[in-house]
Amino acid sequence: MSTLNVMSFNLRYASDVEPNSWASRRPAVAQLLLGERPAVLGTQEGLYQQIKDVDHDLPDHYQWVGQGRHGGSHDEFMAIFFDTLRVEPLEFDHHWLSDTPNVVGSRSWGNTVVRMVTWVRFLDKVTGKQFVAVNTHFDHESANARLRSAELVRDRLSTFTLPVVLTGDFNDVPGSPAYEVLTSKLSDTWVTGPRTTPAYGTFHGFGPLVPDGPRIDWILTRGATVEAAAINTYHRDGQFPSDHLPIQALLSL
Repeated sequence: MSTLNVMSFNLRYASDVEPNSWASRRPAVAQLLLGERPAVLGTQEGLYQQIKDVDHDLPDHYQWVGQGRHGGSHDEFMAIFFDTLRVEPLEFDHHWLSDTPNVVGSRSWGNTVVRMVTWVRFLDKVTGKQFVAVNTHFDHESANARLRSAELVRDRLSTFTLPVVLTGDFNDVPGSPAYEVLTSKLSDTWVTGPRTTPAYGTFHGFGPLVPDGPRIDWILTRGATVEAAAINTYHRDGQFPSDHLPIQALLSL
């Protein structure tokens, strides 16, 4: 199959508190990912041991790239997992959503939480084409920080001539200033592609799903055709894998 299965998934950080501890959720996360087998998976909020758990639960031919928000293994990751049978990483890097993006752990613009980006340039082994996968998590409190983050991501993406796939939890909705900045250069897969699932709010907080609720997780693309877009409502014995629903897109580069 020449289409590329991409997923964006806020894992929710690993907590020992019940209900919905990481120990309770991990089997559901594993079954979800083993069922879907995305070629590229952009994750948000994962802590180092949690990322290692996901890596352990995936088949051996999966690998990942990431760094904690405070550098090294510290704080949450914007990790990108990938299927080495399908794609080969050629280059990767990280930068921070601040006025000093190359300074590890830096922040600006009014956000109290450090925010960052991880990206990988891949070779698609099936088609022979290259693309760049970019993964991020925008601030949950400051609209100004989200707008400035969107502007920085847009400007950084302009330096890539290859097709781009941007995954993330943007903590904002379509029509917001941050969304308008990004979609001035990128296409929203949920808008442009045929939808294979109903629409739900992508954050449910372990409560009832909200039909047509706020869609704060996006997969945006440039230079790709969207064959399908989906919001995944998988749960296992009543346990949702996360407080966010994973979102997916089938892409042709």
